[in-house]
Amino acid sequence: MEIGFGSGEHIAAQAAANPDVGFIGCEVFLNGVASLLRYVEEFKLTNLRIFDNDVRHLLPRLKTASFSRISLPFPDPWPKARHAKRRFVSTPMLDEMARLLVDGGEFRVASDHPTYVEWTLLHAPRHPDFLWPVQNPDEWRIRPLDSIASRYEEKALTAGRTPTFLNFSRRPRKP
Repeated sequence: MEIGFGSGEHIAAQAAANPDVGFIGCEVFLNGVASLLRYVEEFKLTNLRIFDNDVRHLLPRLKTASFSRISLPFPDPWPKARHAKRRFVSTPMLDEMARLLVDGGEFRVASDHPTYVEWTLLHAPRHPDFLWPVQNPDEWRIRPLDSIASRYEEKALTAGRTPTFLNFSRRPRKP
């Protein structure tokens, strides 16, 4: 699942590279959905479903432990303190991510906004269901090898901002 797929180039590339894996792309903006639909047609993707509404309406309807990876690429940072409550990374959303991920599954967050990176690092590693298995800073400065650069990553680099790639693992559930 990719939450906020933007123009869809990343999730389309993932779906094309992994035809035996099912994908759900979630995006509220019509232009992003239209862009992804062009990729679906161009690459003849049959393993990708699109949810074109607020993902918070979909998450409770999904089966527990049904995803091996959930990605949140370059979410709106809501940089002002009074807007912090609107950020996707929050305890209730981390609870949902943990519920939806299989044991050992990944929750990936990419951002070029220092406030959002700091916010994410204040919340996700403290969540009891997630590990942040990082060994050194280089691990979160390099895009995962199985990913492609998105339009948002390229915009950040062009503007001189450094993208950060945070990968959290779902801890095993207690029996």
